[in-house]
Amino acid sequence: MKIGVNVPNFGPGTDPGVLRSWAQTVEGLGFDLLMLSDHIAITPDVAERYPAPFYEPFTTLSWLAGLTTHVRLGTTVLIAPYRHPLLTARMAANLSELSGGRLVLGVGVGWARQEFAALDIPFSQRGQLTDDHLRDIRDAWKDTATYGKRRIPVWVGGNSDAGLRRAVRLGDAWHPLRPTVPWLREAAGRLQTYADEQHVPAPALAPRIALHLTEEPVDGAGRLAGQGTIDQIMDDLDQLRLLGATSVVLDTYPGDPRATCHPQAAWQALATVAAHLPPTGTPPRATMEQS
Repeated sequence: MKIGVNVPNFGPGTDPGVLRSWAQTVEGLGFDLLMLSDHIAITPDVAERYPAPFYEPFTTLSWLAGLTTHVRLGTTVLIAPYRHPLLTARMAANLSELSGGRLVLGVGVGWARQEFAALDIPFSQRGQLTDDHLRDIRDAWKDTATYGKRRIPVWVGGNSDAGLRRAVRLGDAWHPLRPTVPWLREAAGRLQTYADEQHVPAPALAPRIALHLTEEPVDGAGRLAGQGTIDQIMDDLDQLRLLGATSVVLDTYPGDPRATCHPQAAWQALATVAAHLPPTGTPPRATMEQS
């Protein structure tokens, strides 16, 4: 199972130097994937959660590709309706080629009504637009003379039933955001059911989970995966591995934009996790305990 990191490309503490340090930290700690978020128009509903400056993901990932050597690069998630599908297809294909095939394209439908209005895109049609765009992007990539021959994995975000069904129809992986482990276990069963109904293999599981490291255990049914002591977090990762997750993305952003001014706390949490990750090929602790 690959472990990635969602890097904040927004907020008052974010600038090119900080983004460079994030990339060096993520790659230096041995994580497999570095992902960025997506917004274009920083309308009031967006700014409340993710204030400016907000660095556009394709532009920023292209720059970070030149500052890194092997970490994969991705979007979590690119809001599919915001760009013409041929533009998305071209930018993704170019970034994949320029980075040596390191791109993962995570996509979603979006949530910010004011941003949709600013871009003159009908909010009520965002689901259908996402489906249409994904089909058009995949069709465009068949033109290898124009878009290249590298295969770009598509992760489909969304925790709703519509998101699960979209992942089955159009994704290489399902990319749910900030779940609890029990909810994800139940949802993975629904994902398999939807795939069986379509007579297709279920997409891979690649969740983005919170990373909130605490000294004392976090209890309660609402505890998100990745919240708690290092033992709780490592057990969560083991449980996700046993569920069949092929990748897990750690999200250190606590929801307070002021945290972007102090990334060292997030880097320390990531270093703690990295120090506890088993060597490649080691079975999950839960498996070893059962044997």
